[in-house]
Amino acid sequence: MRTCIKGALIALIASVNVAHCEPVVAFVGQYTLLSDDDRFGGFSGLEISEDGMFFNALGDRGIFVSGRLKRNGAQIADVETQYLGFLKDTKNRPLAGKFADSEGLAIGKDGQIAVSFENFHRVRSYGNPQSIAATIPPHLDFKNMAKNGSLEALAIDDQGRLYTIPERTDDLSRPYPIYRYENGKWTIPFTIPHIGVLRPVGADFGPDGKFYVLERGLTSVFGFSTRVRRFTISGNKISGLETILETPSGLHGNLEGIAVWRDQSGDIRLTMISDDNFNFFQRTEFVEYRIKE
Repeated sequence: MRTCIKGALIALIASVNVAHCEPVVAFVGQYTLLSDDDRFGGFSGLEISEDGMFFNALGDRGIFVSGRLKRNGAQIADVETQYLGFLKDTKNRPLAGKFADSEGLAIGKDGQIAVSFENFHRVRSYGNPQSIAATIPPHLDFKNMAKNGSLEALAIDDQGRLYTIPERTDDLSRPYPIYRYENGKWTIPFTIPHIGVLRPVGADFGPDGKFYVLERGLTSVFGFSTRVRRFTISGNKISGLETILETPSGLHGNLEGIAVWRDQSGDIRLTMISDDNFNFFQRTEFVEYRIKE
């Protein structure tokens, strides 16, 4: 394992420093989202367009939001919401109650949307945000997962294969299984190590082909800590673990969604979104870091 980056709080603004180690990760900025709509919030899934100008976000009460990111240079200066609505179930009804705990979001090259759920542990697919849900058969493990600790992270690779990771394992020494959906069935081709108290809550494949995993945990009275690890996947093997980013407690909010893209300068960009849990003392924000290789 190669650990390169650790976060440092400087004048209340994140600056991630590194000595004698590559890549270098730099804080770009953060933007707090405000809305009078009671449905708005709880965001745990995120996708960003290739140019970094448009987003799709998933709330944990079955809400799907699309919009435009207005930028001032590299930083987000404003957010324009263009669509907000409830996803539907397999009977064409808006998701509600215990069935609406949507957590992970992945969108394929063909525009097909995949969503993972906690509480009733499952993955569903959608042709568009307003379409009826299509069932993806579950793995046998899904039904025995923790009620508030299952399928938070969801990603799709360039071959259209889905990957999901449970937020919790049955003990701290057990690695996290990676479930992959391909040719109509789930397998567990590999695992990733369980390190410390931070848990996986988001995932994405970057334009470099690497698998990025967002982890977070409530580590002190000051708030949440965040970590991003990345891996190289080749067939049924996973390797090249790098810890790209670690932030101290309270620097950012409850970051649960991650999107990885390449900006105009050619650098990899990490864009993350926070889940405010619909609490007045938490915030919904976009947070961005740039990776210079």
